[in-house]
Amino acid sequence: MFARLDIELDKPLLVERRAQLHTGHNSVIRQLVVLSMSNHPHQPSSTRLVERNIAALLAQRREDEKELSWQEKLADRITAFAGSMPFVWLHLGVYSLWIAINVGWTPGLPRFDPSFVILAMVASVEAIFLSTFILITQNRMQAHADRRADLNLQISLLAEHEITRLVQMVSEMGRRMDLDVARQPELEELKQDVRPEQVLETLEQRNAALAGKQSD
Repeated sequence: MFARLDIELDKPLLVERRAQLHTGHNSVIRQLVVLSMSNHPHQPSSTRLVERNIAALLAQRREDEKELSWQEKLADRITAFAGSMPFVWLHLGVYSLWIAINVGWTPGLPRFDPSFVILAMVASVEAIFLSTFILITQNRMQAHADRRADLNLQISLLAEHEITRLVQMVSEMGRRMDLDVARQPELEELKQDVRPEQVLETLEQRNAALAGKQSD
């Protein structure tokens, strides 16, 4: 009974001690966090990394645009205008007026192309030039797409190499700890680097086999 009474009397003191320990623990954690940040002052966060990557891509795009010749810039502008709604409304108005005049729906204006031969010639010449400008822009865009594909391939190969090294390290740790997971047979295959030439050769063989089956 007296022991329980002592505990009840000491409760405020215990609560105070626990609060002091909790406060001291939090202060230690804060000091460790500050120390870690001071040891790595230049370590960027994920947001800063994303912003840095976006800024680098935009800077590279601006550099690519500066290197364009005036012919390529002209082709890009014509292609951009040809793919816009003002281009559609302009041709709709011009062709409608052309047809209305030469059909005879405008009494005050004489017909200058009653057989619409000139209209067909103008449309054909315009289609030739527009298709040429579009092909020029597409070729340049394809070259940029090839560069991005090569960059993505190199990044993927680098990531695969790093993952392979991590698998090797974890497998060695598991082996030293005598874990059953470290003795799985598929880990030996995962610890090998992927060779792109073998993957491409396998894909070509499968595509050739599928093409042979479809031809049969």
